[in-house]
Amino acid sequence: MAGTKKKSRRLYIIGAGFAGRTLAAEFKTKAVLGDVVAFLDDDKEKIGQDIDGIPVLGPIRNVARLLRMKSADEAVIAMPGVSGEYLNELYAILKTAGFDRIRILPSVSEIIDGSAHLIQTRSIDPQDLLGRTPVAINLKESIGYLKGKRVLVTGAGGSIGSELCRQLLSGAVERLYLFGHGENSIYQIDRELRTLRDEGVGEKTAIVPVIGDIKDAAYTNYILGQLKADAIFHTAAYKHVPLMEENPVAAIENNLFGTENMLNAAISNGVKRFVFITTDKAVEPVSVYGASKLLAEKLVLLTAKKFADSGEQQFMAVRFGNVLGSRGSILPLFQKQIEKGGPLTITHSQMRRWFMTIPEACALVLKAGGVGENGALYVLDMGEPIRIRDMAEQMIRFYGYEPEIDIKIETIGLRPGEKLTENLWSADETPVHTKQHKILKIEKNRDRLLPFDHAEIDILALMEKLRPICTFNPAKSEDYRNAALLRSLLAEAKMGDGE
Repeated sequence: MAGTKKKSRRLYIIGAGFAGRTLAAEFKTKAVLGDVVAFLDDDKEKIGQDIDGIPVLGPIRNVARLLRMKSADEAVIAMPGVSGEYLNELYAILKTAGFDRIRILPSVSEIIDGSAHLIQTRSIDPQDLLGRTPVAINLKESIGYLKGKRVLVTGAGGSIGSELCRQLLSGAVERLYLFGHGENSIYQIDRELRTLRDEGVGEKTAIVPVIGDIKDAAYTNYILGQLKADAIFHTAAYKHVPLMEENPVAAIENNLFGTENMLNAAISNGVKRFVFITTDKAVEPVSVYGASKLLAEKLVLLTAKKFADSGEQQFMAVRFGNVLGSRGSILPLFQKQIEKGGPLTITHSQMRRWFMTIPEACALVLKAGGVGENGALYVLDMGEPIRIRDMAEQMIRFYGYEPEIDIKIETIGLRPGEKLTENLWSADETPVHTKQHKILKIEKNRDRLLPFDHAEIDILALMEKLRPICTFNPAKSEDYRNAALLRSLLAEAKMGDGE
């Protein structure tokens, strides 16, 4: 029959605070998306009220049992600051109540200032229920130092880079440069940011996608001269440990010499602030990836010494462990394995890793970039490490199955370049608390230096030995792409030798 109107779905907003009320108001302007029939909340002062004609029901545990769900009904969790423990409980309550569709405001909207936009909601997934409760950060206040500035993010299409860009969009930066060599990933984050901006997220920041490769020294210098960036967040890197063990020259070429190119271009073009993103794999590394990041880390800090007195340009590094849900990480792999009916594969029953949500890690990186000192190495407080097997079991239960009954878990052994446990600092480093919550500063213990103490001459001399392996030199043509030589040089320097 012509003119039949599609029945609108019913929406329940979990949380009647500022974020929930903002969402409800936006739903009213976009009624085609559904009708908000109720808020669910635990606050006794709110229960029984009407907010713009929408009743507040609660407590959530009790009222959820009384609801009669229909197939189109949906819950939207809008509770900034909710603990991970309660979020797990809330998810179980909503699933038991019959909600098949559950959305959540991602952590970035919670971290900024409690404001919320419909465009930011997404389906709840396992990473929301794993790991610790993210620390709350007033991001607008933390990144005030970037207001009106031109900011460039390398690796902007990656997991960390793209989240930095989302948060920078709310920081009132003048221009946001999305630098990366992957056409599709840069296209995707460019479109996403423009949609967020058009839907009211952040301010009218100019978004500029830039396709380029950090391995190209001439281009990096040229493009920074054109863009006149005030700050650079350098996240671009090859990161997959076993893959880089199979492609060691590519790891050093991109992660070390690519960083050198960015540093030189930043110096030449007067970039005021350079923040390098590094990893726990750089701590006493046993992989080529870890060695490449350690050398790059030290190169950044060495570069900072040139400006120790003038303060005209600042260079620093921020180190942290694994993040939940990054591309190529364990969660997406587990999800695909569950979709295929298993088994889930883990490398060792006792393997543990630190895990932090990507939005929390990025918010802390942005904060460190503002309060950090020239030449300093910072490490994020990652909390307690999580056993990978426990994570696998939680993932299986999230999708409604029982571990070892419905879906098996198999142990396949450590892969090349992997450690059973990781460290956030080495034996010759000491973490010192700063005034900033969850941000530690690393100081060197000069009386306990490692076999390779990373003195300036050692790093620069090693780089000159590695250079003809990565860049063709007719005088040393036999060295070009010589992976065996590269490994031996790293082994001599006591890094990435697997011992």
